[in-house]
Amino acid sequence: MTSAHDGKPLGVGLIGTGYMGKCHALAWNNVASVFGDIEKPSLVALAEINDDLAKQKAREFGFASHTANWRDLLSNPDINVISITTPNAFHPEMAIAALQAGKHVWCEKPMAPRLEQAEAMLAAAQASGRVAAMGYNYIQNPLIRQIKALLDQGAIGAVNHVRVEMDEDFMANPAQPFYWKSEASSGYGALDDFAVHPLSLLFTLFGHVTAVTCDMAKPYEHRPLKEGGQRAVENHDIANVLMRLEGNISALLAANRSAWGRKGRIALQIYGSKGSILYDQERMNEFQLYQAEGPAETAGFRTILAGPQHAPYGRFIPAPGHGLGFNDLKVIECRELLSAVQGQSAHIIGFEDGLRIERSIHAMARSFQDRCWVTP
Repeated sequence: MTSAHDGKPLGVGLIGTGYMGKCHALAWNNVASVFGDIEKPSLVALAEINDDLAKQKAREFGFASHTANWRDLLSNPDINVISITTPNAFHPEMAIAALQAGKHVWCEKPMAPRLEQAEAMLAAAQASGRVAAMGYNYIQNPLIRQIKALLDQGAIGAVNHVRVEMDEDFMANPAQPFYWKSEASSGYGALDDFAVHPLSLLFTLFGHVTAVTCDMAKPYEHRPLKEGGQRAVENHDIANVLMRLEGNISALLAANRSAWGRKGRIALQIYGSKGSILYDQERMNEFQLYQAEGPAETAGFRTILAGPQHAPYGRFIPAPGHGLGFNDLKVIECRELLSAVQGQSAHIIGFEDGLRIERSIHAMARSFQDRCWVTP
């Protein structure tokens, strides 16, 4: 894999080195080793909020240089693509600036806290002609691809109802100090920080949302400050949404960032005229398939385990049942991004479909405010 204009390896810049920044760095470091059919990208430079941290992370992540000013990446001629892994509120300015500077963009979800910001991001992407991809790595699971293939084959007949629940407990403790995820500037809370992931799965499997009605809740109205005192929570950690999907499919979405005991749950239940499919992200290397046809004496759910027959699982490990992980999905997403940069077909969610997901989120928020059904 080389850049399209000069024959050099694709040059990478990274903004942000926290949880998702490290995930992107691992993907950039490993994508050539895993897939074997591309040249390793050149990790040119990363940016952090201060020089000491940037220097430390550049050494840890394998980047050749570092800076405390993210705008330095824009003028670097050796950088072709920029990963944006900062808090949500910074996505619009950084993505638009990178695109205007002629860089491809790989931006973590959600696009932006405000809809008009996401619309400006899409406009910048369209004007630039560069690849602009969202960081929705759950859709890269080989078993999600297998579920899609089964649905397309009619393995469970016509789908009539879908339920998806996303639950984690990182906000479950009322003593958890207030931080940026509870600020209004970061978005609505569980909806856009969180529920965009199951929406990416629903889009991949069924298409976009066509109508919504939503309720949201705050389990804790205030959170303590590290320096003492309390601050009012400005968004919602719980959201419940009734939806209609393309094809008039009935759907239900429930998201909870304060669900004790849940770690990475995205429980997807798909019901059709001839069977059902069940999947849970906490057990991401298996799903359950029920097909109504056949003898009643042996009817029941079958467990399908991930293996090399579910591409690209075999690129990581030749043995079935051993399992992939979260960071492996990011490596797959990185490979798909590189395909898009080369002008090839790619399994990614670009800014256009990313904006449609954002519009669904904002429609849900309007529905909660106005207490009515809303069309995105």
